Amino acid sequence: MPHVEKGMAVGLFGGSFNPPHEGHALVAETALRRLGLDQLWWMVTPGNPLKSHRELAPLAERIRWSEAIAPDPRIKVTAFEKRLGQNYTAKTLERVRALNRGIRFVWVMGADNLATFHHWQNWRKIATTFPIAVVDRPGSTLAYLSSRMAKTFDHARVDEEHARSLPGRPAPAWTFIHGPRSAASSTALRRRAAMEKVIPQK
Repeated sequence: MPHVEKGMAVGLFGGSFNPPHEGHALVAETALRRLGLDQLWWMVTPGNPLKSHRELAPLAERIRWSEAIAPDPRIKVTAFEKRLGQNYTAKTLERVRALNRGIRFVWVMGADNLATFHHWQNWRKIATTFPIAVVDRPGSTLAYLSSRMAKTFDHARVDEEHARSLPGRPAPAWTFIHGPRSAASSTALRRRAAMEKVIPQK
């Protein structure tokens, strides 16, 4: 895990990043700015239990791509979940908390994940481990009203204007952050790459 000092505010931004794109970078940058983070851990997962591994690029490549697209020195690209042997976010967050006492962590995710968050293993446990910042993504702006997670933890929602206080709040606590959005998606990039293999570009 990246080095941290007690009292730091650190965002945890996990995903398969297959491949990473400007939308991911925008979520990371928005979280750093709006939450007042000292660091953001860009956590490249070995795999995603909810997705097929057939099209998953090697972990080393996804790490290299992520480092190229997220040059901000406050963003620490890491794949420590591989060493922990964990594929599930709830277990990972338990280990992160146990090994980093005194750090003010926030789980960061794009709004496109909010609609399916209740399918994640032990999703309620995740929501009660660390505060959560949900950053707007195209087509997902209303997820903060309609998703099961939003309805279940409606009592714990923090107004966006107080987003900077999130790292210091006990879980459950979450906020939805509006801001600039990018239409880029990993799925679209993979499809385009597949088409270019079939139809070589001139």
